[in-house]
Amino acid sequence: MQTSPSEDKIPVVGSPSSPQVSEEGHCFTDGRRKVDYVLVYHKRRHSSIRSAPSTSISHDRLSIVSNGNFPPAVEPDAGAGRDGGLPGAEALSDGEVFMELGVAGGGTDLTEPGDHEMRLIREEFEANLREAGLEIERDRELKNHGPSFTRLHAPWPVLCREAEFLKIKVPTKTSYDLKEERSGFGSSMSTVWRKMNQPFQPKVPHQDHESTRFLSHCFSRDKLHLYNITSKDTFFDNATRGRIVYEILRRTVCVRSCQTIVSTICQLGSPAAAEGLSQRVLRELQGKKGISTLIAKGVYDSAFPLHDGDYKVIGHVEEKSDRQVLHEEWARYSAFYKYQPIDLVRKYFGEKIGLYFAWLGVYTQLLIPASIVGIIVFGYGVATVDTNIPSQEMCDESLNFTMCPLCDGACDFWHLSTACGTARASHLFDNPATVFFAIFMSLWAVLFLEQWKRRQISLSFSWDLTGVEEDEEHPRPRYETILLQKRQRTQKKLQKQKKKKKKSEPEKQEDGAVTGKDRWRQKLLSAMAAGIPAVIEKLTWKDRLPGYFINVSSILFMFCLTFSAVFGVIIYRITVSALMAMSPDPETKSNVRVTVTATAVIINLVVILILDEIYGAVALWLTELEIPKTETHFEERLILKAFLLKFMNAYAPIFYVAFFKGRFAGRPGNYVYVFNDYRMEECAPGGCLIELCIQLSIIMLGKQLIQNNIFEIGIPKLKKLVRAIKDKGSAEKEREDERPPQQWNLDHALAPFEGLTPEYMEMIIQFGFVSLFVASFPLAPLFALLNNVIEIRLDAKKFVTELRRPVAVRAKDIGIWYNILSGMGKFSVIINAFVISFTSDFIPRLVYQYTFSQTGTMHGFIDHTLSHFNVSNFKAGTAPLSSALGEIIVCRYKDYREPPWSVDAYTFSKQYWCVLAARLAFVILFQNLVMFLSLVVAWIIPDIPKTIVERLKREKKLLVDVFLREEKEKFQLIQSLFSKDATLNRGSHVFQPVQGAPIIPGRYSTLPPGPTQAGDGGGGPRARCRAASFSQFSMKDPSLPKNGNENSKHTAV
Repeated sequence: MQTSPSEDKIPVVGSPSSPQVSEEGHCFTDGRRKVDYVLVYHKRRHSSIRSAPSTSISHDRLSIVSNGNFPPAVEPDAGAGRDGGLPGAEALSDGEVFMELGVAGGGTDLTEPGDHEMRLIREEFEANLREAGLEIERDRELKNHGPSFTRLHAPWPVLCREAEFLKIKVPTKTSYDLKEERSGFGSSMSTVWRKMNQPFQPKVPHQDHESTRFLSHCFSRDKLHLYNITSKDTFFDNATRGRIVYEILRRTVCVRSCQTIVSTICQLGSPAAAEGLSQRVLRELQGKKGISTLIAKGVYDSAFPLHDGDYKVIGHVEEKSDRQVLHEEWARYSAFYKYQPIDLVRKYFGEKIGLYFAWLGVYTQLLIPASIVGIIVFGYGVATVDTNIPSQEMCDESLNFTMCPLCDGACDFWHLSTACGTARASHLFDNPATVFFAIFMSLWAVLFLEQWKRRQISLSFSWDLTGVEEDEEHPRPRYETILLQKRQRTQKKLQKQKKKKKKSEPEKQEDGAVTGKDRWRQKLLSAMAAGIPAVIEKLTWKDRLPGYFINVSSILFMFCLTFSAVFGVIIYRITVSALMAMSPDPETKSNVRVTVTATAVIINLVVILILDEIYGAVALWLTELEIPKTETHFEERLILKAFLLKFMNAYAPIFYVAFFKGRFAGRPGNYVYVFNDYRMEECAPGGCLIELCIQLSIIMLGKQLIQNNIFEIGIPKLKKLVRAIKDKGSAEKEREDERPPQQWNLDHALAPFEGLTPEYMEMIIQFGFVSLFVASFPLAPLFALLNNVIEIRLDAKKFVTELRRPVAVRAKDIGIWYNILSGMGKFSVIINAFVISFTSDFIPRLVYQYTFSQTGTMHGFIDHTLSHFNVSNFKAGTAPLSSALGEIIVCRYKDYREPPWSVDAYTFSKQYWCVLAARLAFVILFQNLVMFLSLVVAWIIPDIPKTIVERLKREKKLLVDVFLREEKEKFQLIQSLFSKDATLNRGSHVFQPVQGAPIIPGRYSTLPPGPTQAGDGGGGPRARCRAASFSQFSMKDPSLPKNGNENSKHTAV
């Protein structure tokens, strides 16, 4: 079996025959250096291909690397002697031994040309990583196919350098006591609350419940004495180490040697082929930058930091790892009643993921009071349903309200008392308490946002994110590729212009003209030199214009698709209602409305779930067309598109039922028809609010149950099962020869982390269900609370056990999601105002009770809302063919219109305009009242807690004191050195060292050796060499006598 010279290297410590096994698979083979990051690529199985003798490269060597400190360069003769001048061979470093396994020339090469190119790119990239200071260990398995792992370790100097560049805040030795009320009522209440909360706290070891806090400061290599560095291996935690290595991987450039590429191209011989290949080489040269680009191009399959061992606790463990603690206290359903260990989540996964779970926790906690109030409102409806006068009138058979037919021809007249059940159910959600609940939930949304701002600032303070600047982001690989293509087009235009100029000028042949391959080599080198312009260009709006056009047209098309789906369900409801009304079965006729509503909502739910998946993929595709420059811009634009599409998809059916159903149905004798055959559907006798409640509850519960149980649990488990079955055959064959799987093998089998956008999106859509139409479904907060209790543990389990460990990304807030939440909170005020005004019967009841009721009560309200219609005014063919109720002259329908005996028959009555004016007035009043109360709540609750403000001021003062103390100590040290230097100089006439005798450094002289001392053995290490520089800059002769003036001494310093 043949191996590449640099991919299959076995690191050893001591001797090559005695490798040490790392503890728990987290270290190099020496058992000391941590594995901070892992790069994975696949070796594909190929058939034997005979290589050409001129291009064959020896792959029959096994390189053994000691993984010491790699020098930046090796001697050319040594490199030439070992590599034999082979192209693409890696330069050797100290401690590297080659073992010849076969004949170099004429053998079979098991790698294809594409794989050989990828291997060269990996070699160069890893060589650049070593130049950046990282230490590398490769796989010890000698396999010709399957995954291969490259482990990376960042030594202490690299960690210090990068931590200073990234401005990572670390704790110092200085600490201060947190102020607490030691006496009084507040202290006793705090103690009682702490004891009551104790059962709900997770058991996290070393959790900071103490009353002291350590000051934090941006890491600096010049101030190592300020930090509490007990161990260099543990000072930076694993998440920080992984983040540092990722930053190095992201900015490391991989560019192949131009001379080698030129030689390869010129060997082709054909000028056209050379020119075409040179363009491809230029594109490859400038495209391969950073680990993201290499993964996108297939050089590596993946790159990830390692988890902290297995999440299962086996046997008795003295100290659990962070992953095990998270699994025991956070990622289990049995811990649903406990608080989340947010600080440990942030420590393990980084600030961005920690902020998501903190936001989800605040949202879930605030759903508790909203759920309690919603249950009280629903209970009020249940308690008053028997005393509700409108419901009693609808259920009273003695009133004998004969209603007009629900369809043309086949439907008969019917009594209003048959809809008694719908009327009673409608009162459960449409009662006076609903208005209070709508106002409460609008204020609740404002309170939630204010509470989250306070919580976010508190976390930023405790996580040392205050004053942190945003990290500089690198361009995305696709942006660089498009930019490179733009540069190439510009170069082609310039070349064409040059050719035209040359053709217009007479050709001049000079002596010594270059021809043949040398001519093409010069052209290629000049093309490569011109390939990187002096001024870096950027993409303008003209470059993105086609993408913008496709975005707008596609989004409009998706909107039309959503509306078409809603319209299709409307046609389904109309046709099925008509068909069921024609059924001879009386039981079928009586259940028309319930059957049609339930089946239509289920169809809506299925369509929403399918379109959700489609819209997610479409939003990703459309965002790629916009060519965002950085990942932040890409994520923001993707979120906006996905939210816009999914918002319309989820809420379009609900908006139709709330604001459009029954508004354009017409009246008896003048109905509105669809396709000239089917009447537009009308609301139920009890109003459209009950149908809105059914629609909202089924869609909300269906999305939560199906997405949580199928999409988030079922599909990942199914993928894992398929992957296990696929790998089972090959794993059994190699299991005997392989060692037990290491941590990087186990982590590679996990699913990759794909971002937090799906998690946020699911909760944002749920927030819309809770806030936008909460007036129609007071139990929505309760169902959201139950879902979120499960969702937190489900997401926690997924992050801890099923996903690879993501890179710890630093973030100060939740980004654009806060703006979306704020916008939805303001939009919910308007939506709830219109739902109460136009969808419910709250305003018509108030208008009747205080304007038209003779007794000032609700008696006679139903009769007031029903208009009269003379059956003789039916259009031909629309009247019932036969009626079981006998001869009917006048039927009733729900509307405010003039009776048939009026002069203005069937026109809107005075009551209609009164009710409409009251509805519009309520919308304005409700909106302004809630907005005013929201501003009051936002003004009362400060964004920054008072304790945080005090601590920030105190820490700033303490940091200033620390640095002033340090400067004072430095000044005292300088003074003492000058005093000692002056004393030694004054006593120099008393003691003169013998010529030729060695001068003891740091005792008789603090000056560096001069030219006369160079040969006197004074080249050894010297103590207090810094004092020499101060005496040299004193501008005075240190041997002069002092006059005792302190000011002169200070001036000299």
